[in-house]
Amino acid sequence: MSTNPQAPASAATSPAGCAVAEEDLHIDLPGGEPVKARIYGERLKGAAAMPLVLHFHGGTFVCGDLDNGRNVGRLLAAAGARVLSLAYPLAPEHPFPKPIEVGFAALEWLYKQRVKLAGKGAQIYLAGEEAGGNLAAAVALVARDRGHPPLAGQILLSPMLDPCAGTASLREASCADAACKWATGWQQYLRRPMDATHPYAVPGSALRLTDVAPTLVLVGPDDPMRDEALAYAKRLRAAGIDVVAEVLPATSQWPEALYQPDDPGCPACGVAARQRVTAFFEARRAAAATPPS
Repeated sequence: MSTNPQAPASAATSPAGCAVAEEDLHIDLPGGEPVKARIYGERLKGAAAMPLVLHFHGGTFVCGDLDNGRNVGRLLAAAGARVLSLAYPLAPEHPFPKPIEVGFAALEWLYKQRVKLAGKGAQIYLAGEEAGGNLAAAVALVARDRGHPPLAGQILLSPMLDPCAGTASLREASCADAACKWATGWQQYLRRPMDATHPYAVPGSALRLTDVAPTLVLVGPDDPMRDEALAYAKRLRAAGIDVVAEVLPATSQWPEALYQPDDPGCPACGVAARQRVTAFFEARRAAAATPPS
């Protein structure tokens, strides 16, 4: 496996107001065509190891690209991480489980490149917003079941976790058409009814959540995915997982602001989210440094 840089690194401004370097590349994964990706942040020579994040953009499983993942990629980088944002294959041409298979292969690639990208001792994270949050949660389950690679945590921003689309927060979303957008995405992603019972397709319904990576869940007060995300956090906590779940205050246009290309949308929630992500990285770093009792 190898990387093929496609463009020189450039500096851009994150939603939290910090300059972040970006570089497009292709990743050669086994058994398939090279996958497009974008890396955010820079490894400073001589600096300590950085968090290393594999990120999945939003788009209801059927749309979106690296540009739609830019706001979150920059946000994670501004929180101190090196971030690889993945252009995973989209439904309906590539329904479940193809995006998860590609995502897990990219995670294995990232683990092998961790020292080069983020320094010796770099911790590995998964992250995603909306449909990308579903894929991050699913790949975390795959890594748990296969026992590798080790994950320091997962960051789920308004993840799509309930194909029934029946939660109160989704029903209360701005209009019926908005609810249809997510329901249609689920229909395109799940090939047949039985897919809705698979824990990798619908992590929110997984029967076994023990030993999943520590989790940060962030939602907005008027977030259509608020209820399903908080319900998943509650189930993880009941399974003994270290979970931080929070409804961000004073947010607007969330989660749409997360995946609008080149539009910060909600600067206030970008700053608030960055603070929570930074604290999550620091907590996981401290936990790794604490000897077991």
